[in-house]
Amino acid sequence: MKKPLKTLFYLFSALILLATVAGCSLMSLSPQFGAEAKGARRQTIQQSPNYYDGEFRNPVETNMDLGFNGTVKAITSRLFGRNDSLTPDHMLPAIKLDSAKIAATRDTATVITWLGHSAFIVEIDGKRLLLDPMLGNRASPFSFMGPKRFSELPISLEQMPHIDAVLISHDHYDHLDYGSIKELTAKTTHFYVALGVGAHLERWGVPADKITELDWWQEATFQGLTFAATPARHFSGRGFSDRMQTLWTSWVILGSKDKVFFSGDSGYFDGFKEIGQKYGPFDITLMECGQYNELWPNIHMMPAQTVQAHQDLKGKLLMPIHWGTFALALHPWTDPIERVTAEARELGVPIATPRIGERVILHKKVPRQDWWLE
Repeated sequence: MKKPLKTLFYLFSALILLATVAGCSLMSLSPQFGAEAKGARRQTIQQSPNYYDGEFRNPVETNMDLGFNGTVKAITSRLFGRNDSLTPDHMLPAIKLDSAKIAATRDTATVITWLGHSAFIVEIDGKRLLLDPMLGNRASPFSFMGPKRFSELPISLEQMPHIDAVLISHDHYDHLDYGSIKELTAKTTHFYVALGVGAHLERWGVPADKITELDWWQEATFQGLTFAATPARHFSGRGFSDRMQTLWTSWVILGSKDKVFFSGDSGYFDGFKEIGQKYGPFDITLMECGQYNELWPNIHMMPAQTVQAHQDLKGKLLMPIHWGTFALALHPWTDPIERVTAEARELGVPIATPRIGERVILHKKVPRQDWWLE
């Protein structure tokens, strides 16, 4: 190798090494990236039937490799495609929630309140739950870059009343937010998460005795409720080297009268039928609908699949989620809700389409207006 080429090679290698060291140092020093499972938690993970060859696996074979052509297409579409419809031209309003009123009310009915994206307040049997409470401004580890929220929050973290339990589906940034967890720690009785996710929470100051980690098909009881972690078809990871190192899950919430299903993130698979056979029928299903693309069809559902999964679960009322807050894919922001409502109406599937912050009172009040057209 000639001397100039050799020098360039060594210089390039040194730059790669420095970038790698800097990246690892950043992740180690920055708490928002979470923590690696160690000790007894690591042993529990390794004993899971869903963990082998050093990582968690989906219940069915799931190819997530875009390949060279797919990667180029994704990048060029983001950089050069028409992106004016990915987000609304104004901040989406939300119906503001009264913290004092929420705290004082223990409704006998099951009440579902959408906080945007996949975040919910679920009031059931007098208990107040939070699902995937990502209430930050960006779905990113950084405050200055990454997908930015384009919907108002119906309630701030500071105003949030006491929460009996928080349920988290997986550790992606649009579902598990460092700042939100830090704010919620003192006002939450208990956290229920998938295997491995507890390590992130402990690093962020949540006491170990307030965390329960579940594998698929495991159940936990909480003040008269039953929570079941059920399979999903997705993946996990918050950094460069932790992909598939924590589990991802959907959640079944069983009350004395009502049953709620929360999909988290998932591609379509036959597991929805199995969940429906074991735990259904469900009074309401909160089903992922949004952030899809033909380049990653295995990890997010297309709108027609959302309706099919709801039917597989033996759901009575469908509520589409995972849209209307962040632009994480390349479709227009209204595309998910337009397509899923059209499919549901064609098949005669009851569907709820509340505004952000609007209460859905099961068996009593189900909002169905097309507010996104306004």
